[in-house]
Amino acid sequence: MLTGFEPGLLGRRVSLELPGGTRISLPVDRWRARSNPGDEVLVRACEGPTLDLGCGPGRLTAALAERGVPALGVDLSPVAVALTRDRGAAAVRRDLFTRLPGEGRWRHALLADGNIGIGGNPAGLLRRVGELLCTGGTALVELDRPGTGLRRRQVRVTEGGHPPGAWFAWAWLGVDALHHTARGSGLRPAWFAHRGGRWFAALVRE
Repeated sequence: MLTGFEPGLLGRRVSLELPGGTRISLPVDRWRARSNPGDEVLVRACEGPTLDLGCGPGRLTAALAERGVPALGVDLSPVAVALTRDRGAAAVRRDLFTRLPGEGRWRHALLADGNIGIGGNPAGLLRRVGELLCTGGTALVELDRPGTGLRRRQVRVTEGGHPPGAWFAWAWLGVDALHHTARGSGLRPAWFAHRGGRWFAALVRE
């Protein structure tokens, strides 16, 4: 039985439903495609061992591996791990808040495709990423557009014609809210970029 984001990982049309019934379509085509111009901002910034947190079907993990960058995908979904491995990349099925290989020694960690929202607490997530990185390592994060701030909601994944999934906590973090959110994480925002309608930032572990 498929759960959570798994139908989308397989290419089916899914949305995030908010309380009240508002639905946000999820970019499943981008998840499953090869890396695109926006992804290049992230991939080119990785020059050493990289964790792809919430790797999904593994497009970024695979893009890094193809460039000779050691990369490991991390995802709770067995479907995501299998799809990533099918692309020839390495992946493990883990909760990123549990013990991961090489803690404190990774040069880079990716939070792409809205994964800054995992757990509904971006500040806590950034603290966790800081624990995974070496000193001077970077967290490479995809953000929402400026002016959107920090938003937290309960959401569930819906697919037309199928019962909705369980509710879980999620968050969205705008460019304008990053500095405040990163305080206390040990990560310092270093640069921002805008490509293909997407916003990115790098944060350095001090």
